Amino acid sequence: MTTTPVTCPLCEATCGLAVTIEDSRVTGVRGDDADVFSHGFICPKGASLGALHHDPDRLRRPLVRRDGELVETTWDEAFAEIERRLPSIMAEHGRDAVAVYAGNPSVHNTPTSLYGPAFYKALGTKNFYTAGTVDQVPKHFSVGHMFGGGFTIPVPDLDRTDHLLMLGANPLVSNGSLMTAPDVRGKLRALRERGGKLVVVDPKRSRTAELADEHHAIRPGTDALLLFALVNELFTMSLVNTRDLPVNGLDEVRALAAPFTPETVAAHTDLAADDIRRMAHELAAAGRAVVYGRIGTTTQAFGTLASWLIDVLNVLTGNLDREGGAMFPLAAAGQANARPSKRRGFQTGRWHSRVRGLPEVVGELPVATLADEILTPGDGQVRALITVCGNPCLSTPNAGRLTEALGHLDFMVSVDVYLNETSKHADVVLPGPTPLERPHYDLALYQLAVRNVANWTPATLPADVPQEWETLLRLTGIVTGMGAAADLDALDDFVAGEMAKRFDVAIGERRGPERLIDIMLRGGPYELTLADLEAAPHGVDLGPLKPRIPDVLRTPSGRIELAPAAITTDVPRLAAVLETPVNGQLLLIGRRQLSSNNSWMHNLEPLVRGKNRCTAQLNPADAARLGLVDGGTAVVRSRAGKIEIPVEVTDAIRAGVVSIPHGWGHDVDGTRTAVATAHAGVNTNVLADDQLLDALSGTAALNGIPVEVEPAR
Repeated sequence: MTTTPVTCPLCEATCGLAVTIEDSRVTGVRGDDADVFSHGFICPKGASLGALHHDPDRLRRPLVRRDGELVETTWDEAFAEIERRLPSIMAEHGRDAVAVYAGNPSVHNTPTSLYGPAFYKALGTKNFYTAGTVDQVPKHFSVGHMFGGGFTIPVPDLDRTDHLLMLGANPLVSNGSLMTAPDVRGKLRALRERGGKLVVVDPKRSRTAELADEHHAIRPGTDALLLFALVNELFTMSLVNTRDLPVNGLDEVRALAAPFTPETVAAHTDLAADDIRRMAHELAAAGRAVVYGRIGTTTQAFGTLASWLIDVLNVLTGNLDREGGAMFPLAAAGQANARPSKRRGFQTGRWHSRVRGLPEVVGELPVATLADEILTPGDGQVRALITVCGNPCLSTPNAGRLTEALGHLDFMVSVDVYLNETSKHADVVLPGPTPLERPHYDLALYQLAVRNVANWTPATLPADVPQEWETLLRLTGIVTGMGAAADLDALDDFVAGEMAKRFDVAIGERRGPERLIDIMLRGGPYELTLADLEAAPHGVDLGPLKPRIPDVLRTPSGRIELAPAAITTDVPRLAAVLETPVNGQLLLIGRRQLSSNNSWMHNLEPLVRGKNRCTAQLNPADAARLGLVDGGTAVVRSRAGKIEIPVEVTDAIRAGVVSIPHGWGHDVDGTRTAVATAHAGVNTNVLADDQLLDALSGTAALNGIPVEVEPAR
């Protein structure tokens, strides 16, 4: 029996776990008390790591479609099928005829994070989609134009702040998001114990809101109005203090904020003007304060404006790049803004989608238009799809239309450990190892951490399938004409050589992800090596966040662009909302769940025990008005579709709002996920409207969707 320290890869908290293994079986998972970041904290997802590893439904052999059925085959036969069919589509219709969808788990997977970009570049398609455009791309858009880099994202300095204004986030359940922070509950309690204040703005009284000093139940989709009103009050009452921050555009922001007084936004936000004023004054008066917003602010019709205004407020109150405010992490590996580079600025819309003309942001197109690209004939039509660790049939808007579209493809490949609602449509399914069978370094998430840390986890158990990086290199060989039998060592040397040039270090002797991580560490700001991390299995603490302006900025001016035209062009659309009467239509919002991380955690028995959590939550007043009862069934309709779902009546949700969690809907034929099927739930993205988008980034507005609700007959 051995107990091994492991970094949990199942959400953004990066908690350290102590995994006990006996005779190749996981017999226990607990928090690692010695972990330098999480100090023993663990959530139900981390505790389920053993159940994920031993899941009998996990695919262990490739599947190939024969006579309409997916059957197990050898790895050579699976790649031969891909080599037979994919290059011919590319040769006849061009590289843009192949689309890629990379799901959320691919970010939590070190091999796919490292080798996925090499494969996507070799594929050469502009039809690249990810879960980001149903999640966080508005934040990349806003920080890119403000600070010069799409991943230059300031995070709350939770350990030192005195005042935290949080919008559309529930980190006690999500464990942080675009804010890598284990044990957020402990950090927020410490904030209050040192005399600080937590203010939560959310249509639902979430678990985080229950811990807060104040909760403001805002009308969904109106966060940008509230934020602009706070900006307006700061200027009106001469409360702006940018300290010595290098800022352009202050006068432009003042003028843009003029129409958004607390009185003018009160009716639309459903928040009192006096409360809005007090929030602004307390934010300005706090010694160390920070404004933070998450998925509730990004997945709405004004997601980019809300994301921008959050950082505008941090600048105007002097709390950007300041201890206790919003600060820029400095990761040990892979952070682009940690290296000197030319100030070229940030570009979006370098290409647009063929059918709807939606813009590219950080190299991807909005996934809301993927079905259009498949179903619309013409030059450039998508005829083949490759999904990597993703389940877009459950996670993207108008999911029913995308499911229909997959049936029109000429060819589809899925890299996935499950035969799920999406991969069941594939012609070839290529499984990968479990988290305990592959090495792990949280390349993306340490770039968003509230404290600078680094931790390396080697593979804990031997894998019974090839590593995903090897699978991606074989796919790279196919799309570059070298074939499925391409020399993987040579391809790996090429990828490592290109990375070594970029980081200006020697290529090194290792192989695979270990070599790439070692290159990035050696070329990083701390001059660490992988050997250093191997010698510190509980992680290396690199210290609290430190001020990084002006070095972190990559704008052409070298200054913070507070009013970039790419963002402010959308302000008139927001101002027009003030002229629109507020109607009483019910609005749909999503819901986070502690034991769930999108759709791929639902096949684990420990995480789906207990009562049904896939319910439509309504306020008692709305339930009474609509004739709905707790435990009954409701029909929920939107422009895109309709569902039937159990009703949960609760005063935790404000009147006028319906809340349904995402990631469910496991009631389709052809999958191999027995536990998920037994706890199927309902796919709320059948209701999500693929025409309802954030205008600037093309991100789906999954919150604030107009719906009608009635009792099921």
